Amino acid sequence: MGNKAMLLDFWPSPFGMRTRIALAEKGVKYEYKDEDLSNKSELLLAMNPVHKKIPVFVHNNKPVCESLIIVEYIDEVWSKDKPLLPSDPYLKAQARFWADFADKKVYESGARIWKTKGEEQEKAKKDFIENLTILVQQLGDNPYFGGDTFGYVDVAIIPFYTWFYTFEMAGNFKVEESCPKVIEWAKRCLQRESVKALPDPIKVYDFFLELKKMLGIE
Repeated sequence: MGNKAMLLDFWPSPFGMRTRIALAEKGVKYEYKDEDLSNKSELLLAMNPVHKKIPVFVHNNKPVCESLIIVEYIDEVWSKDKPLLPSDPYLKAQARFWADFADKKVYESGARIWKTKGEEQEKAKKDFIENLTILVQQLGDNPYFGGDTFGYVDVAIIPFYTWFYTFEMAGNFKVEESCPKVIEWAKRCLQRESVKALPDPIKVYDFFLELKKMLGIE
């Protein structure tokens, strides 16, 4: 199989970050195209005509869409190097469950923190911390969600860490005060070369401020 690869992405996207981490873990060389989401390229629209969203991983001219599906695809195609998903069917199903939990609960509640004010925001912060607490319980005393090895669930969740500072500034709270083990885990992940390459949280926050202006959010 050829290895002509391209990633259509947008640098602050935690979903795009997942694919970048997976590709880095596997040592895959690829062309990177950063999209202007206010003026989407013809290539993006052609490669993802259904959702018209990033990220899209194009492998040998064939598009793969949706970040978790892309990470699984990368793991299967480049299966010889650093497996991300466990081979055991039950453990694999559990990994998929927690990655899905991260999308439906952690990301959703985090986004509500910066999109709301007042009581709604307080509820969002409460939900966000509760969701992180559930993840901490799942992590237990393991260094990673994959046990002793950095794996699929870590890849799925660690990009959200780049947005923690934005959530904290928007909601006037500190994640570490309520969930220190999450921060410890994140710092452990950040020691990996694949994760070190993620955007600086301050840069993400600067992007968020510009986004707020563009959306007219006070």
